[in-house]
Amino acid sequence: MMEPPILSRSSIQPEEKRAIGELAAKFVEDGDVIYVSGGSTTAEMIPYLSSHRNLTVITNALNIATLLAPLANINAIIVGGTLRHSEMSMLGALTEDALRNLRVDRLFTGTPAIHPEHGLSADDLTEVQSDKNIMSIAREITVLADHTKFGCIATMIQARLEEIDRVVTDSGTGVSDVERIRERGIEVHVADMD
Repeated sequence: MMEPPILSRSSIQPEEKRAIGELAAKFVEDGDVIYVSGGSTTAEMIPYLSSHRNLTVITNALNIATLLAPLANINAIIVGGTLRHSEMSMLGALTEDALRNLRVDRLFTGTPAIHPEHGLSADDLTEVQSDKNIMSIAREITVLADHTKFGCIATMIQARLEEIDRVVTDSGTGVSDVERIRERGIEVHVADMD
């Protein structure tokens, strides 16, 4: 279940991703330290963070860093590492070293696959390892996933559902998928597409 490169994914489900990003940003509070991981859906949050006060955003993703650059009121921290070109994200030993020194209030992350029984999964081992380490520094984890990611299973487990707090998705996600995840004790918020 290989995911297309991020630049290709940006044009897939754009309205759904925008609505998910807008809704996810509502879970950010003034004064938070948040981590926004790379992805085409997480990128849609950034415009909706501009009115927050005393906000720090940490990321290892070049697409997120580029969107944060003009927002001078947001304290942006960019985690370095080895560039994974297809995802525009920094990974590897340098990233892991930086993560050991960080703690965040909230993590906002995407996933290529989310399943009620199998949790979050992906195919790139280095990315999965970084995702696990990023999740370990967060007090609260929100997953942003459009309806095309539901019911999918990839090779490696990113996280069990019980490790996350909230999923933000769009109205195209099947009611049964939403209910099955809620039954596992996870908040599911469905973005209004109007």
